[in-house]
Amino acid sequence: QVQLVESGGGSVQAGGSLRLSCQASGYTYSRYCMGWFRQVPGKEREGVAAIWGFGSTSYADSVKGRFTISQDGAKNTLYLQMNSLKPEDTAMYYCAANKYGTNCWDADWYNYWGPGTQVTVSS
Repeated sequence: QVQLVESGGGSVQAGGSLRLSCQASGYTYSRYCMGWFRQVPGKEREGVAAIWGFGSTSYADSVKGRFTISQDGAKNTLYLQMNSLKPEDTAMYYCAANKYGTNCWDADWYNYWGPGTQVTVSS
């Protein structure tokens, strides 16, 4: 059983940066997809970034060039570096793991989810 816990959220002004961390307990195999998703109340959850295989990554168009997903296998930790933050980035951010290693952009394929960390960006 994999458990995920996010940290690093908070409040920041537009243009600022935050780095989210996701500590995984239990073993996450290299074949897993690891992803960051976000959700605003009243809206659907959306994919932000995903990483799989030997470091392949994918990003939502809205965050390309601003966010970077990475992982430290030795620490079993997933990161999301968020730069040039905008008010529209305000959301609850969730870390997730997909044990199937496929359909890495589809939230329905993710088996394990963290409780989330709030990111608020003020203008």
